[in-house]
Amino acid sequence: MQFLNSNKMSVDFIGKRRLFMMISAIAILIGIASLVVRGGLNYGIDFAGGTMVQVRFAKAVKSDSVRQALAGIDMGSASIQQFEGDAAHEFLIRVEKSKSGLVGLSDEIKMVLDRDFGAENVDIRRVEMVGPKVGKDLRRQGMLAILYALIGILIYVTVRFELRFALGAIVALAHDVMITVGVFALLDKEFSLPILAALLAIVGYSLNDTIVVYDRIRENMKGGGKANFVNIVNTSINQTLSRTILTSLTTVLVLISLFVLGGGVIHDFAFAMIVGVMVGTYSSIFIASPVVISMQPKKK
Repeated sequence: MQFLNSNKMSVDFIGKRRLFMMISAIAILIGIASLVVRGGLNYGIDFAGGTMVQVRFAKAVKSDSVRQALAGIDMGSASIQQFEGDAAHEFLIRVEKSKSGLVGLSDEIKMVLDRDFGAENVDIRRVEMVGPKVGKDLRRQGMLAILYALIGILIYVTVRFELRFALGAIVALAHDVMITVGVFALLDKEFSLPILAALLAIVGYSLNDTIVVYDRIRENMKGGGKANFVNIVNTSINQTLSRTILTSLTTVLVLISLFVLGGGVIHDFAFAMIVGVMVGTYSSIFIASPVVISMQPKKK
């Protein structure tokens, strides 16, 4: 399917590279500033440690009513979050610290809610408990997973293309991860294991887009004779633009469906993927190839 006629496309993407690199730098700085102001990411139970109980009610209940009912339980620092949409009757109860005294927390919560709302109206859907040390280990392993993925990609692209192409891909992937994490920091959304999985998926998706452009650049370099390298890169981006837009559009449509219809559990994962796919598409055009151009050896 040809969405755009690549033979007639002549958009000067490379000519605007400094403008878009400046936009990316500003977006990354905003994300970093958000992290500093908020004192870091809003880690979920997976990374921060603690206890989480997911409760579903058979009928509509207000979060204030749930909070008031649980006021008599010694849960320390706790938050109560209500799902949206079709899962509006469900709540997530999070307790920051996990200790032996909270082992029976779900039973105690169930008993109190049964008393106030009726046993037939309350269903404990999920209970998760993670110790602080385990959470810290998961954070470290998650960062290492992303680091190892980037190192593997650097080696793979260097072998398949050249070092400058590999560095361009790494810069683009780091750009995608930083902006996605920055959006989560800016919106103070919870950062958990599913979001880490989304980041790794974003890295893979963005790399695929970048490799398609790189392949076309290499083909055009072989048949381009003495054509200017900047012109070759710009032509290659235009020739692959139809495929890039179609792939991103169909992926985003599926992710929007997950975001709207998937329920509260998958909501943040779908949101991270939507942001990542859009940013990854942008970086494969405006970040990866311009970085390669900046490393092009100057003619003597």
